[in-house]
Amino acid sequence: MMKAQVRCAVTEALWAMCAADSVSMPAHWYYNTDDIMRDFRGWIRGFNPPPNIHPTSILSLSNTAGSGRTAWSTSARRTEVVGNVILHDKLHLWKSPRGSVHYHQGLQAGDNTLNVLCALRAARTLAAGGFDDVSQPEARAAVLTDYVQFLTTPGTHRDTYAESNHRSFFSDWQEEKPTTGREVLMFAERRSKRMLGSKFSDSQLDAIGCLSMILPFVLLSASANEERAVSAAIEWVKLTHPHPRVPEYVSIYSRALHAVLGGAGVRQQAEHALRKLGTWDTCQSYSRKAARLPEASEQRLRVHQSAVNYLGLACYTKGALSSLFYLAHEFHDDVTAGILTNTNCGGENCNRGAALGALLGAGSSYGGGGVSQEWKDKLRDAQELLPDVLRAAALTSL
Repeated sequence: MMKAQVRCAVTEALWAMCAADSVSMPAHWYYNTDDIMRDFRGWIRGFNPPPNIHPTSILSLSNTAGSGRTAWSTSARRTEVVGNVILHDKLHLWKSPRGSVHYHQGLQAGDNTLNVLCALRAARTLAAGGFDDVSQPEARAAVLTDYVQFLTTPGTHRDTYAESNHRSFFSDWQEEKPTTGREVLMFAERRSKRMLGSKFSDSQLDAIGCLSMILPFVLLSASANEERAVSAAIEWVKLTHPHPRVPEYVSIYSRALHAVLGGAGVRQQAEHALRKLGTWDTCQSYSRKAARLPEASEQRLRVHQSAVNYLGLACYTKGALSSLFYLAHEFHDDVTAGILTNTNCGGENCNRGAALGALLGAGSSYGGGGVSQEWKDKLRDAQELLPDVLRAAALTSL
């Protein structure tokens, strides 16, 4: 069984993952922070529903038949995935002539985005599966089976948006429609091998969203050695984000999270990761500038926003990962402030936030902090799914 302290770290990581995603959700892909100030009447301080109008939405340009945008599509002859295979009642929002539909229209304050819902379900599947080692194929097969059932069954969630990795996966899946564990795993492995061996990689898969569903694989490998935890994450992400650069970035993040689950300091791990990414010196210049300004001031927030904007505000993995570890370094001992700052930096704050939250949450468990009970009570999806995960994890031998 997990040691009590490690189990506590896993628990707080899961809560913080959900909190960071949910708090960020209304301002997801806001690329102008002044729009956050305007739409939320000040900086975001807690949970909000998404506005009716998104100021910079490009949902209507997204490819409903696969990855990327419609203009890039090479799958014109394929059945549209959105509306037919996944997101069954959402196609009209993607096709809306309004052109300003919020990506998460349909969600409420305290809800989680589709990516974190998938992560929560993966955690539940892994925790309840009785696996001795979640890096084994049987664990991936079980998660894939649930993933396919969840995404292809109408009415299972309320989110409007599905990222390129989901659309690409189900664009290929619809040709065979495998559903059983062995069949889905074999399909995903064949697809991964083909895509990783291609001369033309799908750049939309080199995105920070790759971290969301690897989180449960690392968290439920907390009592295993580092290599097994990293292997669990990488073998999974090859199936969902088959891009040649992604495994390296997943390894950097997974090693940091695994170390923090075992008691290592967040700040130390963040510095180590930033040095690997080659962005440590840049981060230090922003850190020194922020330290000269009053704590929790708007002036300091503006410095952090500038840092994230420079390091990587969008979804592409290296930049977003640098931003994530910069924020982890700055807020290593304050989960709430870290989550709120990440939210108010805008851009790809949901997926960046989920991974940041897991890191800060795990670290907070060793200092007696964590996500407040007030926030936990408002996390609608986490309240429904996490109790089952935590009960099963308490009994697991992982």
